[in-house]
Amino acid sequence: MTQAFPPEDNKGLSMRNLTHLIYGLFAAGLLSAGFFGVAVIAAIILAYLKRSDAAGTVYASHFDWVIRTFWWGLLWIALSGLATLIFIGWLTGLVAVVWVVYRLLKGWLALASGQPPAEQY
Repeated sequence: MTQAFPPEDNKGLSMRNLTHLIYGLFAAGLLSAGFFGVAVIAAIILAYLKRSDAAGTVYASHFDWVIRTFWWGLLWIALSGLATLIFIGWLTGLVAVVWVVYRLLKGWLALASGQPPAEQY
């Protein structure tokens, strides 16, 4: 005896929920001060994998926003690590982390209101 199942319209996570998950993973990695750094990597991998699925929607700009935030933040934190040799790296590292947190919050709040994140740096 086989049972017929009606087709599902929404398979898996919706783009909105997936975007919230990406922001949440990124935030978990930041709030844990690197302890859950794998969460940030997972967020970036998800953003890269699903970016083509989100093309043409408001969520595509959020995926790009998170990806750019990650790479620019990584660059500035790496440069700050080098700058610790001349004793200013701690200050520039703090500024870089604050910038990443700012962009994360700005993007997540824009997602909550259904808007794309603003492209101002």
